[in-house]
Amino acid sequence: MNLSDPARLREEDPHTGRMIAAVPTRVIVHRSRFEVDLNRARAEAVYRTPEQAWGLDVWKQPPDDRFTERSLVLHDRFFEAMRSLLEGVERDHGKFILLDVHSYNHRRDGPAAPATAVSRAPDINIGTFSMPPGRWTHVLDALADTIRSFDFRGRRLEVGFDVAFQGRGALTRFVHDNFPQTGCAIALEVKKFFMDEWTGVCFEEEVDTLRQMIAQLLPVLRSALSRT
Repeated sequence: MNLSDPARLREEDPHTGRMIAAVPTRVIVHRSRFEVDLNRARAEAVYRTPEQAWGLDVWKQPPDDRFTERSLVLHDRFFEAMRSLLEGVERDHGKFILLDVHSYNHRRDGPAAPATAVSRAPDINIGTFSMPPGRWTHVLDALADTIRSFDFRGRRLEVGFDVAFQGRGALTRFVHDNFPQTGCAIALEVKKFFMDEWTGVCFEEEVDTLRQMIAQLLPVLRSALSRT
């Protein structure tokens, strides 16, 4: 790999696993997206060119097919595991909500440059692209209203729908393709206000408050799901 650890970490989603600690069923991936990106379609899951990786020159030498296929086995196994898990949840409960939690950068021009405007980089971005039109509107409204009303260390978070990202990732598409009537998959992108995206330093109190906020979402989402 050609990237330094800080450059790689800048495009990863650190600390999101801690944010979802209260969610009763959790899947946390401990592999780098630069090995295999599980939120992209299989054919695009291993970055081969800078255009696939935010302009970054990932490899000292382009990966050969044998190397790539070994990484893609992880992609296959992940979605096999997710299918088995979600089929079990569907069988036990009838329907489910999956929160696909990520984080994103908002200081791409450098640590000293101005941050991206909130109008283009809300604190919480909710992606809905792959959702069946209208089916889960009441769930999305309950989610957004709860986040907006949460007292986040003396302020209110800005919530946007399909602003910074549209929820086009492979996991949400997988859920809506395979569980069209019973699975509500919501792409939840948290802006990296909870850390310094250039140094990697985590702001512990911010992460802990995000964990509390997501914990408060659970009964609201259960109630909304019961009305589906």
